[in-house]
Amino acid sequence: MAIKLKSSAPHVGSATSQDEGLADWGAVPTMLDGVSRTSGVLLHKSADDGSESGIWICTPGYWECHVTRDELCHFLSGRCTYTHESGEVIEITPDTTAFFPEGWKGTCRVHETVRKAYMIR
Repeated sequence: MAIKLKSSAPHVGSATSQDEGLADWGAVPTMLDGVSRTSGVLLHKSADDGSESGIWICTPGYWECHVTRDELCHFLSGRCTYTHESGEVIEITPDTTAFFPEGWKGTCRVHETVRKAYMIR
């Protein structure tokens, strides 16, 4: 993966497949079953912590999910299921784009390692 972070427009080439330059971001702390591990590339984080964007990868597992800031995600690979606390189910497959508003609560079950591009604000 060609990563160019010191640029007028930080960017990643081949974001769908290569793992070069990924940082280990650790285990998901709210696990219900399994041990999902995360990694990724932080492309940009504003000085005031108001926004962040990058590539995020997560291995299979099942956990509680609480979205603390608006997040737009475009899933590049893998498969997972988000279930809102109301019971609504969102099936994620490659090329799915989803917006999770601040305050969204539910669970996430990763069936196959997922990779997504994201923007948090």
